[in-house]
Amino acid sequence: MAWALRVLVVLGLLGSAWVHYHLWSREGFADIPTVGPLFLVNAVAGVVIAVAVLLWRHWLPVLAAIGFGAATLGAYLVSLTPNGLLGVHEEFRTAAEVWGVVTEAGCVVFGLALLAVQRRAGARRT
Repeated sequence: MAWALRVLVVLGLLGSAWVHYHLWSREGFADIPTVGPLFLVNAVAGVVIAVAVLLWRHWLPVLAAIGFGAATLGAYLVSLTPNGLLGVHEEFRTAAEVWGVVTEAGCVVFGLALLAVQRRAGARRT
């Protein structure tokens, strides 16, 4: 069970990283002040955290994945508001937006489940 959850968390991280890289490199987000560089940081961070979750069987990278998903999803939700986020106003109409929400929610949901499984496994060892 832990292995399947770990893979789902990694897929969520890589999916979100890909969405942000795609938007940055092909959809003009690289030209947006502040948000453009943050999209690139998000893409790189998603890959780095995915590698950590895959290779390090510790709760810390899983917690980072949950935080990554929650922060990224939260920023997107703010961008849907009338005030937007740093001048960016989204409308939840594109496939990239849908995939971003799905992958980031997956990071949170599957990450929390993985933490619970790891905690139970650790409690059985003691």
